[in-house]
Amino acid sequence: MTGFTPTPGFYAARLARPGAVLAPMAGYSDAPMRQLAAEQGALWTVSEMISARGLMGGGDTEKLNLGRPYPGEQERVVQLFGAESDVLAGAVARAEAWFQPAAIDLNMGCPVPKIRGKGGACLLQTPEVAYELVSAMRQATHLDVSAKIRLGWDHDRSVEVAQGLEAAGAALITVHGRTSAQRYTGQADWEAIARVAASVRVPVVGSGDILTPAQARERQRMGVAAVMIGRGSVGNPWIFRALVSGQDDLPDAYTRARTALRHAELQTRFYDDDTGRLTLRPLRKVLPQYLPDYPELRDDLVQVVTVEDVRRVLQPLLDGSADGPDAGSDRAAITVTPNGYTVSHS
Repeated sequence: MTGFTPTPGFYAARLARPGAVLAPMAGYSDAPMRQLAAEQGALWTVSEMISARGLMGGGDTEKLNLGRPYPGEQERVVQLFGAESDVLAGAVARAEAWFQPAAIDLNMGCPVPKIRGKGGACLLQTPEVAYELVSAMRQATHLDVSAKIRLGWDHDRSVEVAQGLEAAGAALITVHGRTSAQRYTGQADWEAIARVAASVRVPVVGSGDILTPAQARERQRMGVAAVMIGRGSVGNPWIFRALVSGQDDLPDAYTRARTALRHAELQTRFYDDDTGRLTLRPLRKVLPQYLPDYPELRDDLVQVVTVEDVRRVLQPLLDGSADGPDAGSDRAAITVTPNGYTVSHS
């Protein structure tokens, strides 16, 4: 692609602002979701992880949906996974040329068994290999290179690993507060994340179990440069706005319904599927989360096929007959609490 000038120092520049980061989430953080998060003030967004070997194997092109930006998309980091220095270095150069990312991230945290031996959290068992990978990636680009890790494979080695990554040239380290063995069980250990932040000079972003703005603020006070939000942003891009503005209230049901519909429109436009039969399937798990106070809509939302299906299901909210701009007094109120949403009706 032409007209693209790499910008080193991306992370430092973005961290000078208030806000939070959209986490890389397979099956979620695609271009439409990133677009909505960016509009609400996310410091940056991270793509779903992309196989370095896949990029270099000739089977993928610049049209690969995992890395392809939305038209005009900025502040987007491309995340790669792999375990071979030469392959990752080549993939960095290719990702930079094809996808115009703001920075490149190495996945060292994915615990999914199918990528064992190919990178991800497996690198926590042989961190010296990870250091070589980051060094090779750094030599292949002028962009910032970062790494996202867990605390360790089955026990906490996070300080040791973070210091090694810093020495290898990582510009930023994101730490998810669980080991790979824990997968997503238990609670994220933010005390461990704080120890990592205190042990290195590069910025550390903390990740794990942040569902509300209040939780994000509490965790950021533990010494991290920023927090990364995953599940808490699904169906709720306004969590990023809250951390910029300090206003935690969710929009009314009309606005949330309109955004859910726009998410479906962005999805169909990006994936360019006229039928909608493929593109809206991934959104079936997302759309109900925009409207947790309308559980009666869930059964229909998880069966939508086209944008018109979404519009039909949400029409009572979109035309104001339920909880839109001209609604009456019988409406749902959502209170954001440290444990998530509390729904009440007035």
